[in-house]
Amino acid sequence: MSNSEVQQYLYDLQGYLVIEDALNADAVAELNRLVNEQELPDGDRVTRFGGAAGSIPDGPGFLEWGQPFCGLLDHPVIMPVLRFVLGDCFRLDRLYGIKMREGMPRGLLHADYGATAPHSGAQPGERYHARENEIAAGFAVVSWNLTDTDPEHGGFCCIPGSHKSSFKLPNAIEEAPENSPYVIIPSAPAGSVTVFTEALTHGTAAWKARHERRTLLFKYCVSHTAWSSNRVRWPANITMTPRQEILLREPADPYRYFPSLFDEE
Repeated sequence: MSNSEVQQYLYDLQGYLVIEDALNADAVAELNRLVNEQELPDGDRVTRFGGAAGSIPDGPGFLEWGQPFCGLLDHPVIMPVLRFVLGDCFRLDRLYGIKMREGMPRGLLHADYGATAPHSGAQPGERYHARENEIAAGFAVVSWNLTDTDPEHGGFCCIPGSHKSSFKLPNAIEEAPENSPYVIIPSAPAGSVTVFTEALTHGTAAWKARHERRTLLFKYCVSHTAWSSNRVRWPANITMTPRQEILLREPADPYRYFPSLFDEE
C-alpha cells in the first residue's frame, strides 16, 4: 500500500491528517525569523495575524512577508493530499496565522459544515460524504506548525470522525471539551502540517507551553466555491508560479473555466 493510500484512508477515517517533517529545521527557523520581524502585538486571547480574505478585506496577508510564506501555498507535500480531497481544480480561499502565549484559554469547538454547523438550515453531513471510494469535500484547511504542539502544550484539537456524524455536538462535550475523552490534541511538531476538513468538529485547546504557539493556516476550496466576496491577492514584489496563479483565480466551474492544477503531471 502506497503512502498516498494510507494518507487517504486516515483522512477519510479521522477527518484530519498530520504529516511530520514537511519542513526542515532551517525552513522553520526562517519563517519564524520573518514573523519576528513583524513585531506583532500580544493579546489576552488567541491572536490572529497576517490574514487575507474571508471576513478580512482583499490583500496578500502574510504572503507579503516573503517568499518562504508563498512557497507554502503549493508545497509539494500538501498538493497530493489536497488532490484526493478536493480534486484537480481548487483554489485558495483565505489565510491567516494564529499565535498563543502561555495561559491563553481555549476556543470553542465548532464545524463549518455538517450537522454541527452554526448556520441555519444545515443538513446532516452537508459538504462531506464518501462515495464509491472517493472523498468529496468542499473545503480543506492546511495548518503549518512553526512551533511544537501536543497534548501537553495545547493547540489544535478535534473529535476524530466527527465530520461523518449526523448529529449535532452534544452540549456536555461543547461546554467542557477539556474534560471529554473524545476531544484529542494531535501531536504536531514544528515543521509538521495538519490537513483537515472544515466539517470536522475542531477548535483550539488552552495553551500551556512556555513557548509561543505559531500556526499558519491556508484554507482551500473546490474551484466553483468561495467563503466570501473577499480575495487573497498576490504580493507585488514576489514572482508567482503558473500553479500559484491558478490557485488565486476567481471561482469558476472546474475544467470548463478553471484549469486542472495537475495538467503538467
